[in-house]
Amino acid sequence: MRLVHDPAADSPSGDGTNRETLATTVDLADSIVSQTRGLMFRRSTPDDYALAFQFGSTKTRDLHMLFVFFPIDAVWIVDGVVRRVETLRPWRGFAREEANLIVELPAGTATDVEPGDRLVLEAE
Repeated sequence: MRLVHDPAADSPSGDGTNRETLATTVDLADSIVSQTRGLMFRRSTPDDYALAFQFGSTKTRDLHMLFVFFPIDAVWIVDGVVRRVETLRPWRGFAREEANLIVELPAGTATDVEPGDRLVLEAE
């Protein structure tokens, strides 16, 4: 599975030809245990890595950085459309937004991702 960024149609790079793969290794946090653990206790992640939290409904979702030792980019998504992008600091970061999909990436990976863009998980 991979994570693909498709800029919004009204952005300068949003003509549909500037799709960019942000991660080629995507883990799904699809159990209560994996969702609770997230990236806690890991020392790092590969540059092409993403952790995706898929939910069956859209509601306000929280992320915290307790026991996470490195900064991350977090992206809240509703039906494929980005709602919020935030870089969270180790140990102290906290953010919340509506989402039915949250993606955690190495810090700096989502620099060009903005609300209104599309992020899509694709099978390889």
